[in-house]
Amino acid sequence: MKQQNRPFSEPLQIRVGFEIEYECPAPTPMILALNIHHSRAADLIRPDILFTNPALPITAYHDLFGNWCSRIVAPQGRLVLRADALLNDDGVPDLVAPWVQQIPVESLPESTLVYLLGSRYCETDLLSETAWQLFGNGPTGWARVQAICDFVHHHITFGYPFARRTRTAWEAYNEKCGVCRDYAHLAIALCRCMNIPARYCTGYLGDIRIPPIPGPMDFAGWFEAYLGDRWYTFDARNNKPKIGRVLMARGRDACDVALASTFGPNTLLRFNVWADEVAPV
Repeated sequence: MKQQNRPFSEPLQIRVGFEIEYECPAPTPMILALNIHHSRAADLIRPDILFTNPALPITAYHDLFGNWCSRIVAPQGRLVLRADALLNDDGVPDLVAPWVQQIPVESLPESTLVYLLGSRYCETDLLSETAWQLFGNGPTGWARVQAICDFVHHHITFGYPFARRTRTAWEAYNEKCGVCRDYAHLAIALCRCMNIPARYCTGYLGDIRIPPIPGPMDFAGWFEAYLGDRWYTFDARNNKPKIGRVLMARGRDACDVALASTFGPNTLLRFNVWADEVAPV
């Protein structure tokens, strides 16, 4: 197996968290996917304990994708959700491994097969012909996924005013605008059309060791593709290796990793997110 060299970088500490406020006209059950993924548990210096105001009973569980989720019943009136964590990070950018190969479908692990199928936001049936026209005669493996990222990066115009929670990969392809989740959905769908398992990721991604990017801080969406014998991180929106990516949840698409699934009317009043490098404690 070829040595996977990664550039040297200085370790760092990152403070991440959020404060979200809802108003509900009646008691409202909620499922929340707001915790850092268990794969980063060993990095936590200060855990991302979920606090509610008013204080509420919280039931935690792992969903079918291994994400850490919480169940609450929001009271009538206003509810604030908050977490503030501190964690270690190796400071190394996302791994780039251009030598890894695409695995034939018949040889893929069974656990990856669900990520070849169409899903709520990734319509492989509508995009299959387009995908094969664009990428069918090109390289395979890492180079094919990177070609998909290059295409999506240039095809979609980014802008927060373009955000629409119902936009699908097919619609992003045709509308040519969106936010990070739209970049991820289109890239995922195109990968699946080309027989490469791809799954959606959500988490924190601050402006770590780069010039600040204008605009409000938000949770980020990217994706992972299965090549060789493992999953690799790709980011069609930024389309370059990033430092300080903090995973929260994975799934088939954004539907599986919704920050809050609410079962009743509600109004989002306030939404603040932070992900900043801090001096070591």
